[in-house]
Amino acid sequence: MLGTLCTLFTALTYVSCQKAVTQTPSVLTVSTKGTATLHCDITKDEGYYVIWYKQVPGGAPQYVLKYYHSWSSSTSSSPDKYGSGFSSDRFTSKATSNKDYQFIISNVEETDSAVYYCQTRNDSPFALVFGPGTKLIVTDSILPPPVLTILPPSSDELKSSKVTLVCLASQMAMGYADVSWTAGGNPVTGGIATSGPVPQADKTFQLSSCLTVDTSEWNQDKVFSCKVTAGSKFAEKDIKKSECSTE
Repeated sequence: MLGTLCTLFTALTYVSCQKAVTQTPSVLTVSTKGTATLHCDITKDEGYYVIWYKQVPGGAPQYVLKYYHSWSSSTSSSPDKYGSGFSSDRFTSKATSNKDYQFIISNVEETDSAVYYCQTRNDSPFALVFGPGTKLIVTDSILPPPVLTILPPSSDELKSSKVTLVCLASQMAMGYADVSWTAGGNPVTGGIATSGPVPQADKTFQLSSCLTVDTSEWNQDKVFSCKVTAGSKFAEKDIKKSECSTE
């Protein structure tokens, strides 16, 4: 089921000639212990509830809850109203009309940082329709920035036409982060592969990002920079050939 959902997120975010789903805002930043309110608007009511999903980078979508505008807070006896690990203690939904829905997270935590998608159904033709998502970033001013390490290409790689730089980010306080690279001060858009944050035993997160470039570009002694942003904190580290050991 999760594999199907992953495919659906890619293929069904916008479906031509079918019900449109919009989400606002596209990005929402909230401090820990605060309240996050996400909005989902559908073009028409066809008697189908709205479902909310949570997805962290590199992870499978998680079913959070479903809600229909005619339900009150005490109705809906559906046993699967909430997904595993989610409850009405912090996750609720309401509707201001039959087309305007809200998803509310109370007492937010750093681990709530993720992209949240709302989904409904189109009847004719039948299709599941997803909104474009809202990225929620939960910040805490006392949290430290990530710790970065950049590994240069290996000596064996230098003999080939391509080399790979590896940026390791550790001691991240949240499981959501943005990674960007620059080469010679210019943004890099291709040749990047970034893993999703992986939880560690000390309750922090770690990720790795690999940048593959032409060996000739590395030999030009350009400055390559990796920047990792987690919430309101970021770290940036540079590397260039002349500053690396030749061993």
